[in-house]
Amino acid sequence: MSDQTVAALATQSGLIGEDLRIEPADRPILRGLAAQVAELAARPVEAEKRELWYRHNALQPTRPVIFCDPENGWNEIITPDRLGCRGTLARDWEMRLRKEIYWAEEMRDDRVTQPIFDVAHVYTETDWGMHETKTGGEAGGSYVWDAPLKSYGEDLPRLRFPLIQVDAAQSARLLTLAEETLGDRLKVRLKTVWWWTLGMTWTLINLRGLQQMMFDMHDHPDGLHALMAFLRDGTLARLDYLERNGLLSLNNDGTYVGSGGFGWTHELPAADYTGHVRTQDMWGFGESQETVGVSPAMYEEFIFPYQLPLLARFGLNCYGCCEPLDKRWRLVERFPHLRRVSVSPWSNLEVMAERLGPHYIFSRKPRPADLAMPAFDEDLVRQDLRDTMQIARRHECRLEVIMKDNHTIANDPRRVTRWVAIAREEAERA
Repeated sequence: MSDQTVAALATQSGLIGEDLRIEPADRPILRGLAAQVAELAARPVEAEKRELWYRHNALQPTRPVIFCDPENGWNEIITPDRLGCRGTLARDWEMRLRKEIYWAEEMRDDRVTQPIFDVAHVYTETDWGMHETKTGGEAGGSYVWDAPLKSYGEDLPRLRFPLIQVDAAQSARLLTLAEETLGDRLKVRLKTVWWWTLGMTWTLINLRGLQQMMFDMHDHPDGLHALMAFLRDGTLARLDYLERNGLLSLNNDGTYVGSGGFGWTHELPAADYTGHVRTQDMWGFGESQETVGVSPAMYEEFIFPYQLPLLARFGLNCYGCCEPLDKRWRLVERFPHLRRVSVSPWSNLEVMAERLGPHYIFSRKPRPADLAMPAFDEDLVRQDLRDTMQIARRHECRLEVIMKDNHTIANDPRRVTRWVAIAREEAERA
C-alpha cells in the first residue's frame, strides 16, 4: 500500500491521528534502512544508470535497458514477518525502503537508486456520482462488479465530476513527520502521483460494464459518445484543478512513467517553465486495455478522439500497456509528442519493431507467466529475450525490457534476480 493510499484511507476513515505517526521503537529501524539507501544511492553505478536512461529516452542508441518490478511478487520477497516496524505507516515506509535496498543489492537492474523519499498529499476525492459494487477481490484475488450506469437516459444526468479536497494541515504534518524521521538521511519531498493512466476506459467499464460497453458501440452509440465526452471533460477539469492549485510535480526524473520505464529526460520541463508545474512540463500516459476486443474502427470512433485532447496537453507521452497495438498503430502514432510505446506479450514483435524503428521507445513487456509457472525455465526466458533483442536490433529500435504485471513469482524470490541476470547477459550480447 502506498503512502498516498494510507493517507487517503486514513482521511476517509477518520483515523488520521492514528495513522500519521511513527512510534519511537520504529524510528531506528526506518533510519537505519534510510542510511543504507543513501549509501547505495551514492555509488558511481547509479550515475551511470541515470545517464543510460537519459540517452535512451532521448532516442540515442544504447544497449537494451532492463527493469523488473515484481509488483504483487514483492509480498513473496519481503514477507510480513521480515518487517520490524509495528505501526501502519511505519510498516509502509519500511516496505518501501526495503524494496529500494533489494532493487539495488539483489535485483541489480537499471532502475536508479536515489537518496529521495517522497510522501503524498493527504486528500479525499469523490467518485463520478456513482460507483461500482464489487464482489470478491479479497487478498488480491478476482472479483466481479455490478456497474451502476444502467440506462444512459436515466443515469447520465446523475454523473458528476470528481472533486479533490487536499488536507493541507495533515499533508504538512505528514511531510514534517517524514523530515523528522528520515530527513537527515534522505531528501524528503511532498510529491503525489495523481494518476497512473489517463485512458478513461477503466472508469468506463466500471460505470457501464465490460460486455455492455462493447454492446453499446452497436446498440447505443450516442449514449456511449456522451459518456466518453463526460469522462474526457471531467478528466480535463481534474488536470486543470491540479495544475491551477500547484499540486503537480515534475516526472522528468526517476518517476515511473507509462506502463514501464522512468522519466529521466532533459526535454522536460518546457522551455518557458518558471517553477509552477503544468501538464506540458510532464510525461503523460494513455492506454485502452479494456477495448482489446473491439475493432480498430470502433477504437477510432469511441476511444481515440476522447483520449487525444488529454494527451495533447503533455510535453512527452507514453501509450499502451497489455493491449497489442500493431492493429491500432495508424491511430496511436497520431498522439502528439509520443515517445514510449508499449509492446505487450500479445503484440506482433516484428510488425511493431518495423513501425517503431529508432523513432520511438520500444517498451517490450515479456510474459509475466514465465516467473509464475511451477518450474522456472531459464532457457525459455533466455530465448524469448534473445529473440526480442535480435528483432529490435534489426530495426534499430530503442529497446527497453520491462518485466511487470507479476501476480506471483511462485514464492521464489530468486526468479526475479535470475531474470534480471539473464536479461543483462543478453543485453550485453545484443
